[in-house]
Amino acid sequence: MDASKSKQSTQLSQTTIKDKTLSGLGNLLRLLPTGTVFLYQFLSPALSNNGHCTTTIYKYLTAILVAVSGFSCFFSSFTDSYVGDDGKTHYGIVTSKGLWTSEDSKNVDLSVYKLRFGDFVHGLFALTVFGVLVLLDQKTVGCFYPVSDSSEKTLLKVLPPAVGVVSSGLFMLFPNNRHGIGYPSSTDSS
Repeated sequence: MDASKSKQSTQLSQTTIKDKTLSGLGNLLRLLPTGTVFLYQFLSPALSNNGHCTTTIYKYLTAILVAVSGFSCFFSSFTDSYVGDDGKTHYGIVTSKGLWTSEDSKNVDLSVYKLRFGDFVHGLFALTVFGVLVLLDQKTVGCFYPVSDSSEKTLLKVLPPAVGVVSSGLFMLFPNNRHGIGYPSSTDSS
C-alpha cells in the first residue's frame, strides 16, 4: 500500500514540476519572435529526421536551422515599428541614430527609436531562451547528442527554470518596449 502511495506521490510531483517548467517556458517564449519559433518547431522534426540523424546531411540541416533561427531571435531584438502617415505599421532596424526604414514618415520622429544597451541584453537573452527551447526539443538533442545519463536529463530539467529566473530579472531591469518584426504590436508604438 505504501509503495502505491509513494509511486502516486512521485508521479504527482513529477507532473507538477513538469507543469511548472512548461508554464515558465511559455512565459519565456513570449520573449521570442513567434514566426521564428513556429518555423523552428515545424521544420525541426523533418530536418532532424525525428532525432535520428543517420547521415551527416541531417546534422548539417538541423545545425543550419538552429543557427538561422537563433540569428532571427537575436536580430529581431533590433527591430521596431511605428505607425506612418498612411496609418499602416512600418518596420525598421534600430540604429544609434534612430530607426532605419525603407521609407520615412514625415510626421514621425524616427530618432526616438535609438539603439540602447537594453537592446543588446534582450538580444542576448532571446538567443539564450531560444537555446533552452532547442535543448528541450528531444529530436534536436537526439540528433547531436543523445542523452541517456540521468544527470544530463536532470540538467535539461533544471535549465529552463534557471534561465527563466535570470531572464525575468534582467527583463525587469531592462523592460522591452519595442514592437519589432515577429513580436506583437501595440496601439502605442512610441
